[in-house]
Amino acid sequence: MISADSRTSSLDLALVGNGAIGALIDAKGDIVWCCFPRFDGDPVFCSLLQGDAHVGKRATFAVELQGLVRTEQEYVADTPILLTRCHDASGAVIEITDFAPRFENDGKLFCPAMLVRQVRAVAGKPTISIRLNPAERYGCRAREHVLGGTEITYGGEIPLKLTTNAPTVSIVEGAPFQLKETVTLIFGANQPVEGDVTSTATRMHHQTLEHWRIWVRSLKAPAEWRDAVVRAAITLQLNVFEETGAIIAAMTTSIPEAPNSGRTWDYRYCWPRDAWFVVDALSRLGDLRTTPRYLRFLLGVADQSDDSRLRPIYSIDGAPVPEERTEECLSGYRGMGPVRVGNGARDQLQHDIYGEAVLTAEPMFLSRISGARADEKVFQRLEKFGEHAVRLFEVPDAGLWELRGIERVHTFSSLMCWAACDRLSRYADSIELGSRAEHWRARASRIREAIERRSWNESIGAYTAAMEGDTLDASLLLMPQLGFLKGDDPRFVGTVAAIERDLRHGDFVYRYVERDHLGHPENAFLVCTFWYIAALSEMGRRNEAKELFEKVLLTRNRHGLLAEDLDPHTREQWGNFVQTYGMAGIIDCALRLGET
Repeated sequence: MISADSRTSSLDLALVGNGAIGALIDAKGDIVWCCFPRFDGDPVFCSLLQGDAHVGKRATFAVELQGLVRTEQEYVADTPILLTRCHDASGAVIEITDFAPRFENDGKLFCPAMLVRQVRAVAGKPTISIRLNPAERYGCRAREHVLGGTEITYGGEIPLKLTTNAPTVSIVEGAPFQLKETVTLIFGANQPVEGDVTSTATRMHHQTLEHWRIWVRSLKAPAEWRDAVVRAAITLQLNVFEETGAIIAAMTTSIPEAPNSGRTWDYRYCWPRDAWFVVDALSRLGDLRTTPRYLRFLLGVADQSDDSRLRPIYSIDGAPVPEERTEECLSGYRGMGPVRVGNGARDQLQHDIYGEAVLTAEPMFLSRISGARADEKVFQRLEKFGEHAVRLFEVPDAGLWELRGIERVHTFSSLMCWAACDRLSRYADSIELGSRAEHWRARASRIREAIERRSWNESIGAYTAAMEGDTLDASLLLMPQLGFLKGDDPRFVGTVAAIERDLRHGDFVYRYVERDHLGHPENAFLVCTFWYIAALSEMGRRNEAKELFEKVLLTRNRHGLLAEDLDPHTREQWGNFVQTYGMAGIIDCALRLGET
C-alpha cells in the first residue's frame, strides 16, 4: 500500500464503478463524486466541486475513524475494488472495501446503480462515525430522509436508499460508535436488498472480483508495464455505459484545465472521437465486446438523422446533449468555477468524427476481432460516413480541440476524412467488393492531394494546424498511426521537429500554443505527449520513446490514473478525471514499445 501523504495532488482519487455509475474516492475513503442513476445524472455526492470554503453539509459519503493519523489505499489487484486502511494514534485500524457490483447473473451482466461499502476492524478497538449527506439538483438541496429499521430512504426526483447493519440513527446524526462487527453499507437506487445485508454484500464482492479477474485474464497485455496497462484497461471499461455501449470521455464535469482558467467543461458524454481511441486500445488488447457494442450505438445515433449525419457529442442514451448551462450552487473544484452542465460542442461542426466513426469498425473488418466480423450491410452503413467525409474535407469546422468562435479548414479534420475513405477501401477489399474499393481509393487520393498541397508549409517545413496556416497542432503526430505517412517520411520528420520546437515544454507536449477564445493554454494536454512518444517510436527513436514513456507514467496518481492535463513544472494533474484519452495513451504506447 502507498501512504496517503506520499502524493500531494488534489486529484489523487480512485475510481470505483461498474458501467452504470462511477464514484471518485479520496485518500481518506470519502466518496467525493458520484452521479445517479448514471454517469451524466445528478451528482448525489459532489463535494469535489463544492470548493474549499463551502459552508454547511458537504455532499459526501464518509467513514471516519476517530483520531485518524494516517491512511493507506490500493486497488485489489486486477479489479476496481478499492481498499482503504485508516490508522489512529492508539494502533486501532479499520479497512474500508468499496466496489460497485458487476457480474454475470442469469446470463446477463448485473451492474446496478449501487455502491457497496464494507468496514471492518483490523486491529484494536476503533471508533468510527459515518456521514452520509446525499444532495440533489447539483448540490442545491440536501435530501429529506426517512428511517426504516435497517434502511434510510432519501427522497428526491430519483429516490435513493441505504441498507445497512449499522445503527441508522448514528448515521443520520453522524454520531460515533465502536466498530465491533463488519459494517455493510449498500447505497443506490430505491430497490430492496434480499437477505442479510452483509452476506449479500460479501457474495457480490466475491462475484465482482471474479468477474474482473476473468476479464483481465482475457487481455493480451504486454509483459513490460503490465500493471499500468491493466489498470488503464479496467479504467476504460468503467467508462463504457453498459446499457447502450456509449463511452464517456470522463466521469466529471468542470475540473479546470488550469487554475482559474475558466476552461471548465462537462465531459460526462460520448464523443465519437474519444470513444474511437478507447475501442482501439481495448480491441488491441483482445477485448471482444466493447467495439461491436459501441459500433451499434454509433450506427443507432446516425440512424436518427435522415442522412446519417453525426453530432460531435451524444448523451449516453443517444439523445442530444443538454444545452450548456452553469450550476450556481457548486463553487467549483477548489473554488474555481464555473461548474457547467451540458456542453456547447453539441452545436459545433467537427468533421473529423466521420473518420473516427469508420475507424471504429476496423477490428471487425480486418480480423482483429474474429468473433464479431462485420458484413456488407454494415459496410454500406459506414459508406454514408464516407460520403460526408468527401463532402466536408475542405469545409471549415471547429476542429478536434473544439475551438469556440473559430472555424477554419483544420488539417486533422481533413486527415480523418482521408482516413474514412482509406479504410472504406480496405474494408471493401476484405469483403471482396472490388468496385467499391476502387471508388473509395479514388476519393482518398483526392483528399490526400488536397492535404499535401494546402497543409504543407514549406517555410516552416511542417504540416500545419489548418490549411494555408502557419501554426502547429499536436494531433498531426498521428499521421503514421493513421497510415497517411511513414515515420521516416521527411515531411513527418520535419513536422515532429517543428512540434518539438514550439509545442514541447520540458517532457510534455501542448496541443497548440496559439491564443484561443480563453487566451493561451497553460498546461500540457497529456494525450499529446503519448502521441509524441508513439511518433518517436515510428521514427525509430525507440530509446527516447521508452525513456519519455517512463517519465509520463510517473505523473500518474497513486492508483495509476490520469486526468486530462498536466502542469509541466509542478507535475500536478488538472482537467476532468479520469480522462479516457490518457488511459488509452498508456495502452497504445505500452503495446508499441513493450515486449508481448
